[in-house]
Amino acid sequence: MRIRLTPRETSFYDLFAASANNLVTGSKLLLELLGADVAARSEIADRMRAAEHAGDEATHTIFHQLNSSFITPFDREDIYNLASSLDDIMDYMEEAVDLVVLYEIDTLPKGVEQQIEVLARAAELTASAMPNLRTMDNLTEYWIEVNRLENQADQIHRKLLAHLFSGQYEAIEVLKLKQVVDVLEEAADAFEHVANTVETIAVKES
Repeated sequence: MRIRLTPRETSFYDLFAASANNLVTGSKLLLELLGADVAARSEIADRMRAAEHAGDEATHTIFHQLNSSFITPFDREDIYNLASSLDDIMDYMEEAVDLVVLYEIDTLPKGVEQQIEVLARAAELTASAMPNLRTMDNLTEYWIEVNRLENQADQIHRKLLAHLFSGQYEAIEVLKLKQVVDVLEEAADAFEHVANTVETIAVKES
């Protein structure tokens, strides 16, 4: 185990936890979108936008803390990568909701609910894992499960693409729906990036 002879700045842990908890909020809004009629979606989009702004503020706070701290709990590059990846997830969630509203999509294709359920589970796991960065305990199962979920998300995404290109939709509708499912897939990828960064941190700190 690495021995540190100087105190560490611990507020990063709270900031990462807050950022991850915000992802749970975003995933719940995505789930809410599934059951909402067209009229209610704009209000959901407004709340998602507010959550995305809160995520940006958390990220900027982490970066400011990073630039002003002489001692950090782990490598600066890893702190930057972790904060950026958490922020990316929130951005993708917000983009997906915004596209549904802007494109005035009436009905989302079957399978999107599975994509969102995977994201919701990954968000819960990530929020539960962030406090464990303090001790580096009980993190292995987290990154293994998130990687498994990302593989599941890949399979769902491929099936959705096959469905969209099956000839059941007009060309313009295919383009709109494909953008939405692609952004949700990018969110799943970003969750994996977070898990991989946590694994890298844990290995370095062991």
